[in-house]
Amino acid sequence: MAFELPPLRYENDALAPHISAETIEYHYGKHHTAYVNNLNKLTEGKPEAEKSLEELIKTSDGGVFNNAAQVWNHTFYWNSMKPKGGGKPGAKLAGMIDASFGSLDAFKEQFKKAAAGQFGSGWAWLVADGAKLAIMTTGNADLPLAHGKKALLTCDVWEHAYYLDYQNRRPDYLTAWVDNLVNWEFAEKNLG
Repeated sequence: MAFELPPLRYENDALAPHISAETIEYHYGKHHTAYVNNLNKLTEGKPEAEKSLEELIKTSDGGVFNNAAQVWNHTFYWNSMKPKGGGKPGAKLAGMIDASFGSLDAFKEQFKKAAAGQFGSGWAWLVADGAKLAIMTTGNADLPLAHGKKALLTCDVWEHAYYLDYQNRRPDYLTAWVDNLVNWEFAEKNLG
């Protein structure tokens, strides 16, 4: 069974002006596609080819882990955003954010600070940690699933996610992402 690139739920230009169609074309069309293709090359004809991404993430290392995790992370990232996103989460998630961070504004500031502070390439995550929510960052292909945590949202802070639109201004990208792109419905669905 070959791994496939999941389709985007929106057009390449749907996140503009916050993320351009050109960035989507490179990030989704080139980077994400390359992880899928690499994973297929690494697993072709092997028992790993029959496993799910989640199983590969939990049982592999090296190139198989990196590519499986990046396919999973990027798919999760695309779903963590939506056109005309941002705003406020639903009542259940809003209550958990207030209990865990003090307020939605406090969460946004803590999330942006964590994401801006992630050295080099990686990810910022909102995760469920028992009955509380937490922010975590991971480097390279690492992800909460590998640490027994449940991801609710992620923001990609690899430079290819924002460089064409923001150059070296990661904080500007993060502000645009949190204020205008977050898909709160997706996060709440992930609560289960």
